[in-house]
Amino acid sequence: MELQGRVAVVTGAASGIGLALTERFLTEGMSVVMADIEAEVLHAQSARLLADGAAVTAVVCDVSDADQVAALRDTAVSAHGAVHVLCNNAGVASGGATWRTKPAIWDWVVGVDLLGVAYGVHAFTPLMVEQGEGHIVNTASEAGLCATPMLGAYHAAKYGVVGLSEALVMELAGTGVGVSCLCPELVRTMIFESTRNAPAHLGLRKPEAVSMEMLESVMKTTALDPALVAGNVTDAIVEGRFWVLTHQSTRTRVAHRNDRLEQEITPEMLPMGVK
Repeated sequence: MELQGRVAVVTGAASGIGLALTERFLTEGMSVVMADIEAEVLHAQSARLLADGAAVTAVVCDVSDADQVAALRDTAVSAHGAVHVLCNNAGVASGGATWRTKPAIWDWVVGVDLLGVAYGVHAFTPLMVEQGEGHIVNTASEAGLCATPMLGAYHAAKYGVVGLSEALVMELAGTGVGVSCLCPELVRTMIFESTRNAPAHLGLRKPEAVSMEMLESVMKTTALDPALVAGNVTDAIVEGRFWVLTHQSTRTRVAHRNDRLEQEITPEMLPMGVK
């Protein structure tokens, strides 16, 4: 797919992978509609890019609200006339024992991580099918391919994104609209500080800063620069590739999970640091 002169919509665009995607798309000569729930940060980042002459439009949007996602689509079309790339990237995380996770937390995590993707697909896909070209990138996670303890709600949502994406790419075959499923492992983002944007009624404490060095040590892995991930995603769009994996260890974990499935053995987590 040719990116020069095209229009992208990116959710979760104010930081992390979303911001890196925005910046990479701009270097490819695209216009970008940046959507995020974190208004102050979104406007600061979009103002910075606009000052450099970038073609960006900022839209405050809660992707767990279907009406707001539809309004995002309408704003993008009104401002740019078309949408060629959609990155359903916004995401949150909350840890804890699955059986102790409160219904409100389930609503929040599934609402953003899974329904936010579904609402994006529903709002934007008809436009792309009608114009006969486009590409949708759904951000899942390694957590959508194999499970670990204490992240049940997150796994449920991200497994859902993978399944949704696999169904979607089959449905869109022959339409000119491609699909990619991004399944990153550890990336230098603020996903572990998601409660900064949690609804007030959940009563969640504001997060403390999380050290990536500490996470790398615990998980025995390397946290990637979001810009590297954005480059991988851009390559996948241009090449029409579905899977976008960031770490070799993901392939090892998926192979381990699938091997136990084939043998009908109870799931277990591989030790951290397995390559």
